[in-house]
Amino acid sequence: MQCPNCGTEVTGKFCPQCGQSMPENASYTNPPYEDPSQGNGDSYTGSAPQPDPYAARYYAPAGPYSVHIPPEYKPISMWGYFGYQILFAIPLIGFILLLVFALGGTRNINLRNFARSYFCLLIILVILVLVVFSLTAGFAGLSGISGN
Repeated sequence: MQCPNCGTEVTGKFCPQCGQSMPENASYTNPPYEDPSQGNGDSYTGSAPQPDPYAARYYAPAGPYSVHIPPEYKPISMWGYFGYQILFAIPLIGFILLLVFALGGTRNINLRNFARSYFCLLIILVILVLVVFSLTAGFAGLSGISGN
């Protein structure tokens, strides 16, 4: 069957040249494949199974031809996350660096998102501490306990 878009011979649901999908009612035939170890051993007839041309989209090749990740999307290692947690836990300097990273002081999107999530966690913890403090102070006031 030929692709209606570019005229390339197509044996699957998509054209390997332009990516055009083939009509639903088309019959797809794979080229014949005969195992050379079977038969009389005279000659090999048929064609080998073709690899999926779209597999490269989902599986990055290993080695020197691997997919290049831009620096702003470079992943953070496990030890990187651990180090940034220790850095953000430093009382004043860590909080300042946390604000800098969370508000866009870095080009790495993963670090920026981690700093933002850490900042949200700190906000939630501060709100919980304030709620618990206000509830305990309210119960102390209701029970008549005074400092005098």
